[in-house]
Amino acid sequence: MNSLESYRRIVRNVVPVGLTGRVHGVRGLTVTVGDFPAPVGASCRIVRTGRGVDARVVGFTGRHTLVMPIGQCAGICKGDRVIFTSGEQSLGVGKSMLGRIIDGVGRPIDGKGEIVCDARAAIWPAPLGPMQRRRIDQPLATGIRAIDGLLTVGKGQRMGIFSGSGVGKSVMLGMIGRYTAADVTVIALVGERGREVRDFVERDLGEEGLARSVIVVSTSEDPPLLRVQAAAVAAAVAEFFRDRGLDVLLLMDSLSRLASAQRTVALAAGEPPATRGYPPSVFNLLPELLERSGRTERGSITAFYTVLVEGDDFSEPVADAVRSVTDGHICLNRQLANQGHYPAVDVLASISRVMIDVASQPQLAAAREIQGLMAAHAEIQDLISVGAYKTGANPRADLAIAAMPLVRDFLVQSISESSPLDQTMSRLAELRGTIERISKDLQRGSQG
Repeated sequence: MNSLESYRRIVRNVVPVGLTGRVHGVRGLTVTVGDFPAPVGASCRIVRTGRGVDARVVGFTGRHTLVMPIGQCAGICKGDRVIFTSGEQSLGVGKSMLGRIIDGVGRPIDGKGEIVCDARAAIWPAPLGPMQRRRIDQPLATGIRAIDGLLTVGKGQRMGIFSGSGVGKSVMLGMIGRYTAADVTVIALVGERGREVRDFVERDLGEEGLARSVIVVSTSEDPPLLRVQAAAVAAAVAEFFRDRGLDVLLLMDSLSRLASAQRTVALAAGEPPATRGYPPSVFNLLPELLERSGRTERGSITAFYTVLVEGDDFSEPVADAVRSVTDGHICLNRQLANQGHYPAVDVLASISRVMIDVASQPQLAAAREIQGLMAAHAEIQDLISVGAYKTGANPRADLAIAAMPLVRDFLVQSISESSPLDQTMSRLAELRGTIERISKDLQRGSQG
């Protein structure tokens, strides 16, 4: 029966012959079409002068259907024919996608020729039921000590990376994509500047990372609907590899630009703004997309989603919405970046909600000890800066001051340095042992 599933899907979404309409007008990013009873989300094609343009149905107004092109509106004339093409958006997928770069509709843009597809996948499939998901109980190494040691991520976990501009989130994504222990990496660059796409692929990801990756790109000049679709296409590609029993790493940069694109689509379709100018559909899209990652009986999708916070405000609406859906978050600190501390992970402001399920007890104990010393050092940082702290006033603070250089050495990592999970665990245990010896020395010194 499974072999017939693809045919059943085709029958369910068969194109009704003769379902066409005519362009009535163009307003901003939307095209109004008369006599075109297609459902929301359906694919269609506007046959304009010269070359046609693909579009999607986004709503209705009065007797007209609202259609938004995923290309340019230039050249569309009143009276142009609109043809219904599909009720379900899908794309071709296959193992030959590895090492390739595609656009928001699945077409290769790397100049390496066509991609041989093994199957077709729905871009917006039905969501997984909660009982179809397996518990997260196995760690997934990222190759970054600050994450693997103190914020351990599990297979199937969703993590947000919150950062202001220029703090190093793209570099961190490149390191994770290059050094991860996952079988396949799917990277979505949504709304990225065109110049930075090649920089990311060649400088941050490198040939080694690209060889086992699929990169989906929709740059800032693309229509907003295409940027939204690119994120869904990346999730669909990740689901294809997951269903073949692989552990997939999904990296998406960024949800902020995705939310901005969805806001543009929604406002153009007539949806009223709600929270700080964001329509309600933005906050419906985020969980719909993020819930597609996770662990199933077949494989897993572990996801990192970046959020570009405006003015380093980690409480803005998109950041709050993402934090409520993810299984933890990593905050990048501009002050650490200014001090040359890379990756600029603010350990005290970050959390992994499944670390307790995937880390050993010795690792958890070491992580708590180090985080406690970092918190103690943060409390007296101002006193240290102005020279007002006196050694011996607080034994815990004395230990924090003595141990902090060692902790920084553990957390700081160069772009070209990979830290396998066993090596990270070994260094973490060594660091804890060194801190215990320093503590004993300080105790003997105070008693003497």
